[in-house]
Amino acid sequence: MSLRQPIVCVLGHVDTGKTLLLDKIRKTSVQAREVGGITQHIGASFFPVETLKQMIGPLLSTIKGEIEIPGLLVIDTPGHEAFTNLRKRGGSVADIAILVIDILRGFEAQTYECIEILKARKTPFLVAANKIDRIPGWNSYPDTPFLKAYQLQDKYVQEDLDNRLYEIIGTFSRLGFRADRFDRIKDFTRTVAIVPTSAKTGEGITELLAVLVGLTQQYLKKRLQTTAGPARGTVLEVKEEPGLGLTLNTIIYDGTLRKDDLIVVGGKEKPIITRVRAILVPKPLDEIRDPRDKFSSVDSVSAAAGVKIVAPDLEGALAGAPLYAVGDGEDPEKYVRLVSEE
Repeated sequence: MSLRQPIVCVLGHVDTGKTLLLDKIRKTSVQAREVGGITQHIGASFFPVETLKQMIGPLLSTIKGEIEIPGLLVIDTPGHEAFTNLRKRGGSVADIAILVIDILRGFEAQTYECIEILKARKTPFLVAANKIDRIPGWNSYPDTPFLKAYQLQDKYVQEDLDNRLYEIIGTFSRLGFRADRFDRIKDFTRTVAIVPTSAKTGEGITELLAVLVGLTQQYLKKRLQTTAGPARGTVLEVKEEPGLGLTLNTIIYDGTLRKDDLIVVGGKEKPIITRVRAILVPKPLDEIRDPRDKFSSVDSVSAAAGVKIVAPDLEGALAGAPLYAVGDGEDPEKYVRLVSEE
C-alpha cells in the first residue's frame, strides 16, 4: 500500500517564528523577501524524502530507522488575526500540525485560537517551543540537536528552560491536554510532544522533524493511504497570473488530477464547472508563493500536492472552497450538489 506525503500545517501566534522555522528547513529565505515579515499568502512546500534523510540522518533510530513516507507537504499558514479564516482552511486539510509557541512568552491569544481549531478538526499536533536562543545565558550551537545543545548549557540556563516548559505544560493541562518534552514521552498517542527549537540557529530542528515523521508513520498510516480515483482538493487562493488569467492555488489531498479533467469548484453564486487547461507545479523545495524559477507544467498530479490550476471561467471561484475532479462517465451534477452542501 503506497503512502502519500502527509500535509503539515504550521500554526501559532504572530511573530512566534513560523516562517523562519520553515525557512530553516527550506534553507531559502522567503521571510527576508516578504512584506513586513508576516506571511501574506498561504503557500506550500514539498520536502522530498532525500531532504528529510539528510536532516534527520543521525536521529533515524528514534523513528525505528526507516522513513516510509515520500516526503512532507507543508502548508505555510499565516498566524495573524486577519487570517483566521485562512487558518481554519489550513487546519482542515492538514493531517498533522506544528503549533509554534514562543518559549519566552508562552501561550498568547492566537495560541488558544489555534488549539480550538485543531481540537474542532481533530488534527493531531506537536509543539515547537521556539526561540530557545533568546533564553538569558543560552549558548547557541547552530544546527545541533536540542538534547546535545541543552547538555552543553550552564545549570541555571537548563533550569530556566525547564521552568518555561513546565509553564507551557501546565497551561496544556488546564486545557485538558497531557503534554511533555518529547524525549520524556512513552505514549505519543496520549501526550502532546514539545520540542524546544530555535528557528534562528537551527537547534532542535532535527528532532522536530524526527518526531513529526515518527508520529505520522506510527499513527496516520491509514489516513495517508492513497486512493486511485479522481482528485479532491481545497482551493487555498484564487490568483490572477500575468498571461494565464485567474488561477487556483490548490492542495490536492486525495486521488489524481489530470490535464483536461472536468472539475467542480465552489463559487460565490454557485459551483463552477470548468476544464483544467494546465497543471503547474513548483519545483521541489521551492515555494508556490514566491518561486525563483517559475513553474513546470505537468500532465497529472497525485495526492498530496500543492498545484496551480489554470482553467477558464474561474470568475467567482472562492478561496477555501472544495474542488472535485469528475471521473469518466460520472455526472458532474453529483459534485455540484456536494459542493453546494459544503
